[in-house]
Amino acid sequence: MAEVLFYHLTESKLQDALPPLLEKSLERGWRVAVQGGDADRLASLDAHLWVYRDDSFLPHGLDDTDHAAEQPVLLTLSDQNRNQATVRFLVDGAAPPTSLEYDRVVFVFDGYDQSQVEAARGHWKQLKADGHQLTYWQQTPEGRWEKKA
Repeated sequence: MAEVLFYHLTESKLQDALPPLLEKSLERGWRVAVQGGDADRLASLDAHLWVYRDDSFLPHGLDDTDHAAEQPVLLTLSDQNRNQATVRFLVDGAAPPTSLEYDRVVFVFDGYDQSQVEAARGHWKQLKADGHQLTYWQQTPEGRWEKKA
């Protein structure tokens, strides 16, 4: 069973919180898929990940490019695992794939977007009923992550 984490954004935006989470995943040797719900939003994240910090390089690509399967971080609209990721991030309310054949599944949702909050609650209930190990993390006022459940 996949370890499932819920990250509740209350102090920062996705474009600020996601890069450090992706960096940590790569540092651990994991391949990552980031599944979103909107092509324009993924294109915006793609552009941001190239320039979000001057002293960083985060190798990634979109799934509609030639070498998608080789990307250590793949931004995708699909629930397929084209890059053989061991970690799947679900952002902007993206629904999880039916099969959670990952080591870790991470929901990142905006606490100021009621539809994302409701979707996260629904996923929590369903995944808990399915027997997955769940943890819930919320941002502190300083932007750090604090485990709540």
